[in-house]
Amino acid sequence: MNLRTFLMLAVVTLFAGCATYAGLNLDQLFGEEKVIDRRLDLASNQSDFFLNEVKPIIDNRCVVCHACYDAPCQLKMSSVEGIDRGASKELVYQGTRLTAATPSRLFEDADTTEQWRSMGFHPVLNERMQTPTANLEAGLVAKMLMQKEEHPLPDETQLTGFDFSVDRDQVCPTIEEYPQYQQDYPTWGMPYGMPNLDSKEYSTLLSWLQDGAIMNEQIPLTMEQQALVDEYEAMLNKSARKVQLSARYIYEHLFLSHLYFSDLNETKPRFFTLVRSSTPPGEPVKRIVTRRPYDDPQVDRVYYRLIPEQGTIVDKTHMPFALNEQRMLNWKKWFIDADYTVAELPGYQVHVAANPMTAFINLPVKARFKFMLDNAQNTINAFIKGPVCRGQLALNVINDRFWVFFLDPDKSDIPEVNEFYRSQADNLKLPGELESNTLPITNWVSYSRQQARYLEAKSAFINDWFKDGQYLTTDVIWTGNGTNPNAALTVFRHFDSASVVQGLVGTPPKTAWVLDYALIERIHYLLVAGFDVYGNFGHQLITRMFMDFLRLEGESNFVALLPLDVRHQEQSSWYQNQSTQLSDYLQRNVKPFNQPTQVPYQTDNPKAELYDILKTQLSPVLTSRYKIEQTGFSHSNEEALREVQSIRGKGLVYLPQIMMLMIESKAGEDQLFTLLHNNAHTNISSLFDEQSNRDPKNDDLTLVRGVIGSYPAAYLSLTEDQIPQLVKMLKNIQSEEDYVKLLDSFAIRRSDDGFWPFSDRVHRWYQQNQPIEFGLLDYNRFENR
Repeated sequence: MNLRTFLMLAVVTLFAGCATYAGLNLDQLFGEEKVIDRRLDLASNQSDFFLNEVKPIIDNRCVVCHACYDAPCQLKMSSVEGIDRGASKELVYQGTRLTAATPSRLFEDADTTEQWRSMGFHPVLNERMQTPTANLEAGLVAKMLMQKEEHPLPDETQLTGFDFSVDRDQVCPTIEEYPQYQQDYPTWGMPYGMPNLDSKEYSTLLSWLQDGAIMNEQIPLTMEQQALVDEYEAMLNKSARKVQLSARYIYEHLFLSHLYFSDLNETKPRFFTLVRSSTPPGEPVKRIVTRRPYDDPQVDRVYYRLIPEQGTIVDKTHMPFALNEQRMLNWKKWFIDADYTVAELPGYQVHVAANPMTAFINLPVKARFKFMLDNAQNTINAFIKGPVCRGQLALNVINDRFWVFFLDPDKSDIPEVNEFYRSQADNLKLPGELESNTLPITNWVSYSRQQARYLEAKSAFINDWFKDGQYLTTDVIWTGNGTNPNAALTVFRHFDSASVVQGLVGTPPKTAWVLDYALIERIHYLLVAGFDVYGNFGHQLITRMFMDFLRLEGESNFVALLPLDVRHQEQSSWYQNQSTQLSDYLQRNVKPFNQPTQVPYQTDNPKAELYDILKTQLSPVLTSRYKIEQTGFSHSNEEALREVQSIRGKGLVYLPQIMMLMIESKAGEDQLFTLLHNNAHTNISSLFDEQSNRDPKNDDLTLVRGVIGSYPAAYLSLTEDQIPQLVKMLKNIQSEEDYVKLLDSFAIRRSDDGFWPFSDRVHRWYQQNQPIEFGLLDYNRFENR
């Protein structure tokens, strides 16, 4: 008899079914709840068992759904602290809230499990009498695992009785409410809507739970890691005003990033978070907690400290940022050793702190711009993977795929440009200064007028600077100095999530952005530093509405490189059936800049020419990592896969946003690909009725090597010999039935007994081939078809 069977028989024997317990009071049986200290020294056998046997199961079977803000019931199982904190009935993503909610950020808004209990979080582990019986019968995780064992998934391809929608009503029972939950939803054991764990995994978890769910103390840093932490903290916390201002700027841009020491060349890097502390280096970190990174810290002196990331790394929040000797030298050169003075540090009054053009007016513009471009993927990723990214309302402000370029910070480093930005500080204010409770309509009118004043001033300035086309060539575009791959980026939107990668991926897109300093800075403070995921509906709506201005500005910067007579025509073609207000805005936004370009166009398709010129100019830094080449497949099969990018049309509406394909070569080697469905739109200026602006006949696909996207909706598994069949089926999809036939041929569905082994196979490939970027994928959007 295996342990799994024995445990089940023991439970049934000791307690004659759930019905018995439904009528009994847990307090009478096992005592009142009291927070339990479950952490033991790393040298203990229990801690070792958790780290090496239990945690890998929790990561690969639980964290893949239970991580970050969108974890069901706010149950974050990616860390000891998250497991101890437990679950909540409150939703973080609640787009209709009238007033801002109280934040509940793990590691920030409470320090102890007792504090989380007072904030409404209930335990998922037994917090009563610590006996094997109580640990199983009064622990929510144990009960849900046993429920799954009693009621495995029904034997059906498409599961019934489950709601897998992103905005589904969540049922978050306490242990006292669990008997009713089990009665109402017998098949909703954990993992929810997925296959059961195998017998070894199940036995391991139940043994751990039965023995009190002991976990590990924090893992200490190595001597090498600690030395580098000390070095960076020393640099960031000198008393000079220049250093204090620079450190504040660096922190407000990197507070979401996962920092690591690339010079250590660790196989598995240790990641860190940059935080504000009221204590200096050498003392324990006392974290300063505010809604936004620029809010008043309420202390005389802020210190910037590096703390190790405690949670398992998940792809949807992972933004790796390398710290190394060259980066430190750059920061010293740009910020600390540069020739400027700071007579007085800026305050934290919201009208100052929420506007970087005011707060950091004394920092050289060139230094700020170079800092953001040095790892531009991370800068853009912050609004793609930050909390704003969850939800269709937040993301219907961008197209499904577009390229991003940047002005060259050296060519724009002239006194006139710097003075222009200084003069426009009031016109560059952002909605963040309204804080978290906002009335959107009246404020939108105000910001619209403010943006109009800025655009008028900008048009006057650049008309003068580029008079008669002077300087207006592609030489104004940053090339990464021939070495930095951040000079060109591709952004993908996946309906209610998004991704950003280095390089110009896919076929030439409909739209592109060119970002100058003021634009990239405002995007960061609008969507990252100034965005409050706990804010009211008005705050989130005004953020979305303001981003319309910034997107249009970035697009206008791009079309300024086109011939004068096609600029307005080209940009207007991106907004078919546009409103009168938008048409007026586009006229105001484009028409006033009337200087000719010096780009030597030769054909009647200048946009295609411009893309080609930029690709040539940027070729030294364009990555080939996503191209379908050197896969180990035959030439004909690589060609067949490349044909996928030419597929377009209405039939693609049946495909999900992200599919991942594992293809085994004839030599027996795995290659992982991501198939992205790009939704076409006639325009993206509508707030709520996106469907009416869809243009399905122009939908297309992008197929890349490796992983792009955090939320796969479907997994396909095939051999190299099946590639022609796959491509043919993709080309011929015209109905839901056609897509289901493709799934029948290749899919590893969520109902498939082989789902978990295949998931492990995908994650192994990802970790081996993209080790720095690797994070666990998320299955909250995995389809049921």
